[in-house]
Amino acid sequence: MLSPKSFPVIEATLPIIAERISSITPNFYNRLFAAHPELLDGTFSRSNQKNGTQQQALAGSIAVFATYLVKHPGTAPETMLARVAHKHTSLGVAEEQYPIVYKHLFDAIAEDLGDALTPETADAWTEVYWLMAHALIKIEKDLYAQQANAGIYAPWKLVERAETGVDSVILSFEPADGTPVTVAKPGQFVSVRMPMADGLRQVRQYTLSNDVEHARRTITVKLDVNGEFSPVIHNNMEIGGVIELSNPYGDLVIDNDGSPLVIATAGIGCTPSAAALQTLAVHGSTRKITVLHADQEITTWPLREQMLESIGKLPGATLSTWFERGELPEGLNAHSGYMDLTAALSEDAQVYLCGPLPFMNAVRTQALEAGIPAERIHYEVFGPDVWLAA
Repeated sequence: MLSPKSFPVIEATLPIIAERISSITPNFYNRLFAAHPELLDGTFSRSNQKNGTQQQALAGSIAVFATYLVKHPGTAPETMLARVAHKHTSLGVAEEQYPIVYKHLFDAIAEDLGDALTPETADAWTEVYWLMAHALIKIEKDLYAQQANAGIYAPWKLVERAETGVDSVILSFEPADGTPVTVAKPGQFVSVRMPMADGLRQVRQYTLSNDVEHARRTITVKLDVNGEFSPVIHNNMEIGGVIELSNPYGDLVIDNDGSPLVIATAGIGCTPSAAALQTLAVHGSTRKITVLHADQEITTWPLREQMLESIGKLPGATLSTWFERGELPEGLNAHSGYMDLTAALSEDAQVYLCGPLPFMNAVRTQALEAGIPAERIHYEVFGPDVWLAA
């Protein structure tokens, strides 16, 4: 995919750029927002800017893409590109924004590297950027075209609210106007856009956790007392209130090939599995399904009742649980400590993971060491994706 002229340049400079780009990206974002402050109103998360995770995401995506081009000439990291594209489209990223990002990113690179940035190096990394950009633009155009409407956001009205677990709330929305509704798939997410106390709109992404195939959007939100967004959801959203939701996106969708499923989640990461299990039960699935969940204790497990009800309707489903503290509950095949999924794996299994990054790193490593091919291990990361190298 890289041109013969650029390939050796990227191969030689990749270690330098990969090392420097984490310091380049804060300069890039400072430049970008100085020139386009409107991007902080409903597109970029200012919380992620403050804690540096957005910068890590950009650095990771460019470095991983370039590394892949060098190690696998003529191909592209399709999984990474698809994951990024789904998140971009849920935020309404447009083709015309890519040249803006390019300008400010490469201005920041030039300032950081100084004379070390030769014309040959600049040309080669420009090629990398546009190879990645054009690949994303192509995927994103197709994703936009699959939606039932051409909008990025539409108004939805809160019609139900219920507590679940500890510090988590289930919110169900119905359309607030006549905008055509795209039927979602279990495992997909929506972006939620809301004004904060100062009037600036912020966006977060939440998995659809219930009623996925209906003209309704149900999400489950865990309170982060130190966060900016979830306290507004918990404290300000009342029945009848209207909120902006995007169309559904996300590629963590369980396939229908009939192979055994292993679904491993932790904490609030159970939301996609809760939706998937409910949908499988509605469709009368008889697949072998191994459900594994880890939590702090039984009372903190969000969506527990929904998941147990769905598992009870699936003749091929079994459940194992792990809890860090508290008395172990009966009837849930419960264990103390951290999850071990090794015994649940078979070489033909499809493995789906969702939870905090340390959890996913640990269980994915277990699956790989057990001989499960990487292409059979599927996962979702919410917020800026700093696990792109996985």
